[in-house]
Amino acid sequence: MTKSRMEKINTRNKKTDKIKKNTVPSSTFRVIALGGLEEIGKNFTVFECDDDIIIVDCGIKFPDDEMYGIDFVIPDFSYLEGKEDKIRGIFITHGHEDHIGSIPFFIKRFGNKPIYGTKLTIGLLGNKLAEHNLDKNANLHVVHYGSTITVKGFTVEFITTNHSIADSSALYIKCKAGSIFHTGDFKIDLTPVDNQRINLARMAQIGTEGVDLMLSDSTNAEKKGYTPSEKTVGDSFNLLFSQAGKKRIVIASFSTNIHRIQQIFDTAKKYKRKVAVAGRSMLNVLGVAKELKYLKFNDNILIDINSLGQYQDEQIVLLTTGSQGEPMSALSRMANGEHRVKLSANDYVIISATPIPGNEKTVAEVTNNLVRLGATVINSGSDYVHVSGHACQEELKILQGIIKPRNFMPCHGEYKMLYAHAQLAKKMGLPEENIFVMQNGDVLEIGEGYSQIVNKINVGITLVDGAGIGDVGNIVLKDRKKLSEGGLFVVAATIGNNKLISGPDIISRGFIYVRESTGLMNEAKVLCQDIINSLLAQNADISTIKSEIKSSLDMFLYDKTLRKPIVMPIITRANLKGDM
Repeated sequence: MTKSRMEKINTRNKKTDKIKKNTVPSSTFRVIALGGLEEIGKNFTVFECDDDIIIVDCGIKFPDDEMYGIDFVIPDFSYLEGKEDKIRGIFITHGHEDHIGSIPFFIKRFGNKPIYGTKLTIGLLGNKLAEHNLDKNANLHVVHYGSTITVKGFTVEFITTNHSIADSSALYIKCKAGSIFHTGDFKIDLTPVDNQRINLARMAQIGTEGVDLMLSDSTNAEKKGYTPSEKTVGDSFNLLFSQAGKKRIVIASFSTNIHRIQQIFDTAKKYKRKVAVAGRSMLNVLGVAKELKYLKFNDNILIDINSLGQYQDEQIVLLTTGSQGEPMSALSRMANGEHRVKLSANDYVIISATPIPGNEKTVAEVTNNLVRLGATVINSGSDYVHVSGHACQEELKILQGIIKPRNFMPCHGEYKMLYAHAQLAKKMGLPEENIFVMQNGDVLEIGEGYSQIVNKINVGITLVDGAGIGDVGNIVLKDRKKLSEGGLFVVAATIGNNKLISGPDIISRGFIYVRESTGLMNEAKVLCQDIINSLLAQNADISTIKSEIKSSLDMFLYDKTLRKPIVMPIITRANLKGDM
């Protein structure tokens, strides 16, 4: 822990001591976030009371630009090693990847712990576990809103909320040491597409019971006002469909936004268009949601993508993935001309999403390619085709006022979002010493009249690269970064009987165009040859030869090109007669 960080915690604890006289009650609970703080995604929070542990959410985070080749990031579970027998269950607030995506990896490490969630959440999770061949023995439990689950020393109640996916929940958690209200990801939508309104009445009741700690979604804490209802997007679809005329309509959206997909089907029916689906994740979610009756449409409106040629453009809506510009998504491949569906000037493309921070460049690239093809492109910058699933400031204040927590911990967001949310809580009258803007690994301990950050756990990240889990670390990432910046320069040679037998041969990848750099390559070859012969005359071993080639080539190539490729000497020894 840095000195400034430790001083900050000690200063806060001194303020807390003045009020609570540093008296630790006999019964306390602890909260440790292993993900989801100072970041978007990877949500994973541990709650401890006596010998009982429950976990809320277990998600993934998508890699940043410096994580070359990484598929996604999962939480560091090492804190729970040795505590497996204390884990009573995992409680999932909703079915987004940043809340369920790491569960297969958790199961592989800790076994089939009970997992609780609402019907759609468990349906999507079951589909995910099947991809990992973990579905048959999974310990999954569907929970209905209003139900309370008891697992040893904890009780957990699921409460209806609104979000950009159906069946989202807030959690009311109780143990003998106190009570916790966790909002999950939420917004207040009084006109939801499925008429399942956030249960503010139950939340108000909970507020009167007294809540020791509230954790609340901070994603939109910097944004003033209220988040619009999802139904406003349906109104926009109605207008855009009327403007599309005889063009084919292509809509890219998040596959899990069931309410938006429902509105697309409803609008397609109104304008007598058929719907085809492109993208594996969209097909998977559509299948689960239709089976569980979260999507309602007549089967005859849905057509196979292979039958598009049987219809006129004005009869078609193509629903696809790729709203974030993902390179392998259906929309990106269409924009690049690499998909079986070929786009043209007669396509009306609606990108029904706002770029997640960090995805702006890739979304812009896809948009540019679509425009080059002649397509009309509508996005969130030009029409009301997307609304957020997260509460803005006025909604956050409403929930803060209803719950009236004694202590507050903003969660689910980057530091600036957590800080902005903390300032809102302060404006609502909560004392600063009862507001905890935490980092992953901070241990918050709470009891009657007592709240304090008592420890800091070293929490890292686990990188998933193909079939590898955690085998790629900082050193490998640094090498990948160097390769991306400077390329690779390989020197191969064979020695035997204390002399150079073959080579040195040089292979360059991503450094220079070899055919136009024969002079440089020949100079490098002569340099390596001289080094090898000189060191062999001194009876140097292979490791010494490799080290000298690397250091000499590093300087030589930089002097000649001002570039720093990764230099890799490969020196092998031939087993010749008389060679020792």
